[in-house]
Amino acid sequence: MKLGEVFNEAAAANGRPLDGVRILALEQYVALPYMTGMLARFGAEVVKIEPPGDGEQARAGLPGAPDRAGKPMGASFWRYNLNKKSVAIDIKTPEGQDLVRRLVRKFDFFCENLGPGRAARYHLDYATLSKDHPRLIYMALTGFGAPGTSPFADRPAMAGVPEAMSGAYEFGRRAGQPPLVPPFGPIGDTGTGAMATIGALAAICHRERTGRGQFVDIAMYDAMLALADLPANFWSLGHRRSTEVDEDFRSPGVIDAFRAKDGWFTAYMIRRYQFERMCAIIGRPDLAADDRLRTAYDWAERTEDLVRPAIEGWAARLSKQEAATALAEGGVPAAPCNSQLDVINDPHVKARRMLVEIPRPDGGPEPVLVPGYPVKLSAMAEGPETPQPLLGEQTDAVLAAELGLDAATLAKLRDAKVIE
Repeated sequence: MKLGEVFNEAAAANGRPLDGVRILALEQYVALPYMTGMLARFGAEVVKIEPPGDGEQARAGLPGAPDRAGKPMGASFWRYNLNKKSVAIDIKTPEGQDLVRRLVRKFDFFCENLGPGRAARYHLDYATLSKDHPRLIYMALTGFGAPGTSPFADRPAMAGVPEAMSGAYEFGRRAGQPPLVPPFGPIGDTGTGAMATIGALAAICHRERTGRGQFVDIAMYDAMLALADLPANFWSLGHRRSTEVDEDFRSPGVIDAFRAKDGWFTAYMIRRYQFERMCAIIGRPDLAADDRLRTAYDWAERTEDLVRPAIEGWAARLSKQEAATALAEGGVPAAPCNSQLDVINDPHVKARRMLVEIPRPDGGPEPVLVPGYPVKLSAMAEGPETPQPLLGEQTDAVLAAELGLDAATLAKLRDAKVIE
């Protein structure tokens, strides 16, 4: 889907579920911008407060591409800041703090992921802001929760911290190998952002019912414990891994990657019928009758010496796409391990419009690709998207409209470097 394109034109007249909801965000990097970006796609107006000069830190991230003004724009800023407005205010100054406090009164949400205790340092904490705005929904996103709720509350965190502490890295580690860090994209950020989206929607429903806002406390560690939900649960059921034993730790069933002639594909067999279907597809019905492979625990234990040679012997003449397709069409969950270009060209991705093309302002031959709408609502149109804001692009417009500041006042604040 191209930037500005509308999908499902018939639904465009319905508007969006969050039309009229206003969010003021002191945000940086990924987790909170992911959440506010999702709400913006649902129709919320998101005004992003950034520090003058370089803006929020994701603008300078690598890799990146120049923005419309020729300034650097990092990959995560490209991904999570469509449909937002940027207001540049220096919250380290008393004048900047006062501007933000006055703005908050005009918004439904105030969201921040400044880090432990920093909002209070700038007099922008929930206790301060909610005094004059009892309907305010205040969301704080931190590594370990609000002050006093965790022994780790003062610690900084980025995606890999809650990922590692959740048990996900150790749970999937292969014998004799260090954990793969990270094993995927920043799920500690994006997963937290998804959980925060749920929290935001729940808080809106609560306010509709009671008329009052509340404090929404989102900890990245909590989110990862919920998302990587196996380690503690399996331990409690007796399925335990000792890090002192140098042996592979496998869940019951076959859940693994297998080699084809041009790459890898995955297959999942946790039910007897799935295992039997796989054996039939690869031409090895004898495996289904083998006494050494009677249970899902047997399949896991004998994957390397019995199951893998059979599957990979069959797949040696097939591409990863062909092998995965044959298994999937036969009722066995399977998928190719896609490369970056495979993802871009995947027919599902195209059919579901899961990539948005943003023309490169520097004239590069390929558009910048960012994720599309993962939630499909039949009564809501997807798009049109508006481009990521330049730093301070809406400073004057927002401060004039919301606070009634005239040109002379704005110029004075800009001369004092309070705004940009």
